[in-house]
Amino acid sequence: MEQLENQHQTHRETMMLEGPLPQVISRMAVPSIISFLITSIYNLADAFFVSSLGTNATAAVSVNASLDQVIMMAGSMLAVGAASYISRLLGAKDTKKANQVISTAFFLAVLFGTTVMLLGVTFIRPMVRLLGATDTCEQYAIEYATYVLLVAPFMAANFVMNHCLRSEGNALLSMFGMGFGGILNCFLDPFFIFYLDMGVTGASIATAISKLVSFSILIFPYLARRTTLRISLRSFRLRWEVVGEIFMVGSSSLFRSGLAVVSGIVLNNLAGNISDSLMAGIGVSTKIMMFPFGVVLGFGTGFQPVAGFNWGAKRYDRVTEAYRFASRTAIAGTILMGVALAAGAGPLIGLFAKTDASMLEFGTLCIQLQALALPIHGWVAVVNMLCAGLGDAKGALTLSTARQGTCFLPIVYPMAWLWGGYGVASVQAVADLLSLILAIPLIRKVKKRVQEAAQAQAAS
Repeated sequence: MEQLENQHQTHRETMMLEGPLPQVISRMAVPSIISFLITSIYNLADAFFVSSLGTNATAAVSVNASLDQVIMMAGSMLAVGAASYISRLLGAKDTKKANQVISTAFFLAVLFGTTVMLLGVTFIRPMVRLLGATDTCEQYAIEYATYVLLVAPFMAANFVMNHCLRSEGNALLSMFGMGFGGILNCFLDPFFIFYLDMGVTGASIATAISKLVSFSILIFPYLARRTTLRISLRSFRLRWEVVGEIFMVGSSSLFRSGLAVVSGIVLNNLAGNISDSLMAGIGVSTKIMMFPFGVVLGFGTGFQPVAGFNWGAKRYDRVTEAYRFASRTAIAGTILMGVALAAGAGPLIGLFAKTDASMLEFGTLCIQLQALALPIHGWVAVVNMLCAGLGDAKGALTLSTARQGTCFLPIVYPMAWLWGGYGVASVQAVADLLSLILAIPLIRKVKKRVQEAAQAQAAS
């Protein structure tokens, strides 16, 4: 067994340090992209099946997107921070410490998810009102939130296992774990919503079961010792040398998720003050845009461990080459996706707004504008992942909080005041455009850092 593990580790090191970078990044990225796309499908499936229950029910699903972000908040912070640190530790051949990192992140994620579950169940009505539920969709929002809250500990742990499997080169296992749960949800939704006549509650139960199945699949290779890393209570280390490094890099994801919650609440409340149709239209368009965003994020998560591993191994030439390939590919791919989405925005929203012309109008506008800004989002995401991979916590934090924070919150109220529903529907695309202002000077700084490290290595 130990010999097989050593062979696996040697093969992985050879792939990361010597393999053609376009192939290595693609090999790491494709399973992640598929995983994110399947996740997007079952998020959209909820909205699609629930839309048959009316605009108010669709708006309730949009409200609970912020609940998902709350659960994601610490889970993704621990996942991103741990994955970045693990990639660098494996590049430096420190497997023992990598085991401590993943174990610490996993159990902290379970603890956070449990806290969210207990608080959410106890204060569920004021919680959904805070998230933006209106009088007409409040009860639907409570029904959807109930079972999602019960699986919050498993959802938070899923983020950690998903990212860490990719960080050690097991992107296929990660894809299967997240993907199977997503596919299952697409079948469970109509069964619970229509066949058992459970409505919005049925959609919540279907989502909860799917998350539990994903957890079971993701944890199995760790329990069966089919991974390089090991999750164990004995390896849990609540020490600053472990937790601090996770938090420093992962804080970018924490703030991104936290600001996504804040921006989602603000957007829902502004839209709800105008109409449930506007809130539903923006909510559905957001779920549709998760498809191209999932491709971008999946590609970025394939690129990040490659950059981090080579940085840890002091292969600075490959770090630069990996960034060039990733940025060019991201821009080209997002241009193609943006054109297709802009052209098909109306028919896509029409699937969810069969009798609501206002929802159709606002949703179509939201998709078309974000499609135009998609190439900017794609490139900024690559720069963000490069910063995270290299352990640049400040740079990763700057970019991860731009899209729904520093470039979003200052303009959302003025745009809503000036242009009403049209301003609310347009604000995300404008924020994407503004994030470019932060990314350009940052990438120059990162390039200089890599170049100086390469020069210092050559001189020594």
